[in-house]
Amino acid sequence: MAEPRAFPGFAHWKTAACEPLTGDASVRKYFRLRAEKQTAILMDASQVPDSVAPFVRIARHLRQIGFSAPEIFARDPENGLLLLEDFGDVTFARLLEKPSIESGKQNAESGKNQEQLFTLATDVLIALHRHPQAVPKKLREYHPEKMLEDVELFVQWRTPQVTALEKEDFRTAWRAVLPLAHRVPASLLLRDFHVANLMLLPERDGVRQAGLLDFQDAYRGPVTYDLISLLEDARRDVPEALPEKLFARYLAAFPALDRGTFEMSLAILAAQRHTRVLGIFERLARHEGKLDYRRRHSPRVEKLLHKALQHPVLAEVKKWMERHAHTD
Repeated sequence: MAEPRAFPGFAHWKTAACEPLTGDASVRKYFRLRAEKQTAILMDASQVPDSVAPFVRIARHLRQIGFSAPEIFARDPENGLLLLEDFGDVTFARLLEKPSIESGKQNAESGKNQEQLFTLATDVLIALHRHPQAVPKKLREYHPEKMLEDVELFVQWRTPQVTALEKEDFRTAWRAVLPLAHRVPASLLLRDFHVANLMLLPERDGVRQAGLLDFQDAYRGPVTYDLISLLEDARRDVPEALPEKLFARYLAAFPALDRGTFEMSLAILAAQRHTRVLGIFERLARHEGKLDYRRRHSPRVEKLLHKALQHPVLAEVKKWMERHAHTD
C-alpha cells in the first residue's frame, strides 16, 4: 500500500496514524487515518484500480441528488487509492449484531431497532427510485445478458461436472425469464445494497441518516434488485415477516406498480442473485481458500434460492437445479 504522503496534496496526512479496518470478500482494503482531531478513510483498490473512477462518479452523483455518500477528499486513480470521508464504525450490520438478549430471547427493543433500520434502508430505495435524476447519464445497463453472465458463475463453480448440453439448458432456462424481471421500472441499481454497506449517521435528517458504501458496481436496472439484496441478505437471517412488510411499504409508495409484475420480478432477481452468490462463495472457497463464506452462509442462500424457485415463472430453472445442483 502506498504511504499517504505519496498522494498529491496529502501533506496534512503524511504523519497520520494508519489503522487497518476489517475487510470483506472484496480485494479492496480500508484504513483509517488519524491526524490530530481529524480522521479519513483510505481505500486501497490497487488490485482493482478500474473500480476507482466508477466509485468517484457514483459517490458524487449520490451526494448531488441528496443522499449520504462519502465525500472524496483526494484520489490517485493510477494507483487505485482514494481518501474518503469517515462515516465511523456504526454499520447497520454492527447494530443488528449487538447482543440484546433477555431470558434467552431477543427483547422487544432489539426487534424494534431492527425493523427501524430495515425500514430506513427501504426508504432510501423509495427516495432514490422516486428521484427523477436517479440514474447518471450514460450509466451502463444491467441487461438480461449481463445477468446471465453473472449467474453462470454457479455452473462454473458449483456444478462443473455438467455437460456442454446441460450448460446450454441452464442458459436457455434463464434467458426465458430474465427479461421478465425488467417489466418493473428501472432506476439506479447500487447492486450490493445490504446492511454491511449502510452506516448509521444519526445527526443527519431523513434518508440521509443512511450512509451509502460499496456502490462502484452500480448499473441502471430493475428497482427490485436492491430490495432483494437488502431483504434477502446472504450473510444474515432477516425475520420472516419483515421482507413482506417492507415489500408492501415499497409498493404503497408506487401505487401504479402492478403487484403481480413486482412479485414476479422479485422472485426472478432473488433467484438470479442467490444463484450468483452461491457461485461466488464456492469460488472463494475453492480458489482463494476462504471457506467461511461457504460454511456459514451457503446453506442460508440455498434456502432463499429454494424459496424463490417456487414462483411458477421459474419452473424450468427449478427443474434444472433439482436435476443438477441439489440445492434444495
